[in-house]
Amino acid sequence: MKIEGRSAVSFTWLQAKQIAIQVHKMEERYVAVFLLAAETGLRCGELFALRVNDIDFKVGTVRVDESADQRTYEIGPCKNAAAYRTVLLADKEGKEALGMLKRFLKQPQDPKAFVFQSRRGSPLRETYVLHDILHPALKALGLPKAGMPCVSSRLQSQVGVVWDESGRSSPADGA
Repeated sequence: MKIEGRSAVSFTWLQAKQIAIQVHKMEERYVAVFLLAAETGLRCGELFALRVNDIDFKVGTVRVDESADQRTYEIGPCKNAAAYRTVLLADKEGKEALGMLKRFLKQPQDPKAFVFQSRRGSPLRETYVLHDILHPALKALGLPKAGMPCVSSRLQSQVGVVWDESGRSSPADGA
């Protein structure tokens, strides 16, 4: 039995913004999810485990120090040592994503609260975001069906510098 491979799907920043506009028409509170995913390159588990105190609006950074397990829905360690990082959002798109996130978090929040949470306060579930939000938005735009990694496919070299857990900085493109 031959299994057919899937073509990799990725979107540009402009397409990510179009997706965000379509998402806004459907469910406004998820716009920040897609713009932040597109700009940071975070995995779903990392994105949905972000807490308010992981975002530094003054410096323009997002700290990744835990991940949501999409099978058990528990918060725990990141996938691997390289996943612990701080992403600098210093370019135009990064500032735009942070601005959208700031508007999304408009009122003072508990620093330990999840940035992207269900109505009950638990982390979002990837399956819900994909099936109920992303896939219908892609269909409405005539774009191919894809998962969250396609939204977060922008090169990290366009984001800025990533600091690893030891505090060393390196170009975000890994060079």
